[in-house]
Amino acid sequence: MKPKGRPKKVRRIEEAPPIMVFSPRGKPGRPDEVNIAYEEWEAINLADHKGLRQGKAAMHMGISRQSFGRILSRAHRIIGDALINGKIIRIAGGSYKITKKGSI
Repeated sequence: MKPKGRPKKVRRIEEAPPIMVFSPRGKPGRPDEVNIAYEEWEAINLADHKGLRQGKAAMHMGISRQSFGRILSRAHRIIGDALINGKIIRIAGGSYKITKKGSI
């Protein structure tokens, strides 16, 4: 079956995340997991960690500001769910290409 809609544009990220899994402490048993894609991790890194405005961060990733805003919003929802409900956060998948630092 052919996927609906436009194909996703490949997002550029500078480097792979140094840590791939975050796990809560203090929750007995095996917590549920949520996944964030590499491009969602990069959006959090650029906007929240590095403090770039959405327009500049979108240019870094090679996407529109509106697409960046949607990716960032989805990442915030996923991470919020994990923090509130004590879930493991796993970084995996997505539509991305790793570029060298400074080449963006």
